[in-house]
Amino acid sequence: MTLPRIVSLFSGAGGLDLGFHDQGYEIVFAVDRMAAAIKTHRRNFPRTTSVAVDITDRDTSTGKLIVLGQIEKVLRKGEAIGVIGGPPCQGFSRANPKSHADDPRNQMPSFYLEIVEALQQLYDVQFVLFENVMGIRDAKHAVTFQGIMRRFKDLELTAGVAEHSALDYGVPQTRTRVIISGFKDETAAKTFVPLHATEADLTVRGAIGHLPAPAFFARDLLVDDIPEHPNHWTMKPVSRRFSGEGLSPAPTRSFRRLSWDKPSPTVAYGHREIHVHPDGTRRLSIFEAMLLQGFPTSFVIEGTLSQQVEQISNAVPPPVARSLAAAVATALRSAAEGTVADAA
Repeated sequence: MTLPRIVSLFSGAGGLDLGFHDQGYEIVFAVDRMAAAIKTHRRNFPRTTSVAVDITDRDTSTGKLIVLGQIEKVLRKGEAIGVIGGPPCQGFSRANPKSHADDPRNQMPSFYLEIVEALQQLYDVQFVLFENVMGIRDAKHAVTFQGIMRRFKDLELTAGVAEHSALDYGVPQTRTRVIISGFKDETAAKTFVPLHATEADLTVRGAIGHLPAPAFFARDLLVDDIPEHPNHWTMKPVSRRFSGEGLSPAPTRSFRRLSWDKPSPTVAYGHREIHVHPDGTRRLSIFEAMLLQGFPTSFVIEGTLSQQVEQISNAVPPPVARSLAAAVATALRSAAEGTVADAA
């Protein structure tokens, strides 16, 4: 069976894309509004057409979403495709105490599905999959969530909603996210079951305990001066809280210290509020955060510190994505075999 080609919306650095790529899918198009994320994507997916565009932007004369014209340049009419992505989730996040139902960012899933509907007019959209935070299912967002599910039905996609813990896929962090899937074929929808990892060291020590000390940022810092990996750098610790003493430098999100022999809390940082290294003397390096997300050592993140932090925080852990991608392939294959059997 030939796998559908992938269109990635809100791609970010490409954590979800990497999982699908590793399972043999071609990532044909990716879009994100952050230029640094697209620079990262182009570096790690050189064969993909990756563009920095706000998917909400429309042509002023036609009202058509600009991104649709970009997609049409790389796909042939009638091609089998899958659409994946992670619409911005800050408006739904439980970590955001100011989140509210009418946050404009909550409309991003609607734009996502508007693009899906437009793509259905030109291509054979076999499946849709997107990730979001647990808060999307909270009572205060019920109207938005129910609207999303109705849209799947209107698009004649059999929808499924499930919560997935990164720990179940061998990722050493307590990250749980909602995955919403939709399949053109009902049989595929029923057989979409991501498999969990069987064995893994789910501790911070297992992920980053082998690394040397990182480089500290300086204006004249060169890549050749950074040990181990181009992203193995962090800001120089200046706060007195980085004394290395005590179990936790401060009971706040800004100074949350990791424990060597436990999984990391969710890799979702503030502007520069990266978790504190278990030794308590500095924050994690970008590379350490990448490993806690399950990124391979071959992957490199581009951009400023804050841009790199945002990209890592927003990424779907690649091991989770690989399992999702494998489950999609199995589901599509089962549906195809069922169709052949029925025809016979």
